[in-house]
Amino acid sequence: MTAIHPSQLADLLRKFSGSDLTGTLSRIEGSVRGITLGDCSKFLLEAGAEKEVLGAAAAMKRLAGQINVAIHALGILLCLPHILEEAEEVECVSLGAGNTGREFDLETNFRIAEFKFIHWRGGPESIRQNSIFKDFFLLAESKSTKRKYLYVLGTEHPLRFLNGGRALKSVLSKNDKIQQLFYKRFGDRFVKVSPHGYPNSQAMLLPRTSTTGDLSASPVRLPRKRSRQSSFTIT
Repeated sequence: MTAIHPSQLADLLRKFSGSDLTGTLSRIEGSVRGITLGDCSKFLLEAGAEKEVLGAAAAMKRLAGQINVAIHALGILLCLPHILEEAEEVECVSLGAGNTGREFDLETNFRIAEFKFIHWRGGPESIRQNSIFKDFFLLAESKSTKRKYLYVLGTEHPLRFLNGGRALKSVLSKNDKIQQLFYKRFGDRFVKVSPHGYPNSQAMLLPRTSTTGDLSASPVRLPRKRSRQSSFTIT
């Protein structure tokens, strides 16, 4: 398949999707009924379902993965002028995707930190919640004596999850490594995410941040309450 220049990708995809992909797919689903082998070529041409369009969609998907990595890297770098304190020095950063050999996104002589540049939509969002939980757990359980931060794009939805009582079995189900670490550390003492009982609850700060590096002046803490055996606290 001939390589497609990035400037052509959007135009090729628009040939198929139009201005409303959902509406386009609905129309195709309605009109495809009754199509026979002899009708296929004409139908696909009229629908804009061409090999070049499929190639453009695949290329766009590959580019999207690179864009996500770029957002993560740029977001961290642009936040540095807003979070570093006097006499604080960067020791290492992890800007790329996947296992970079570094434990956290940022480590300085004062803090360790993870960054989540996720735009929350307010729905169930279980994948985003699982990801936030993973970063919280690894930060909170780190043996580092440095301050521990989890930076997010707005705290409303993450804090709603962290207070929401979602079953830990569900939160941990998609990540075998974190599930094993968690149960090795706590056994079956905790069954849900809630603002009670986790021994390291004071370790976590959730400042507001954005991809432009705009940070609130004060970090947000969840209230800490007395321990209960059925819950796991996140702050």
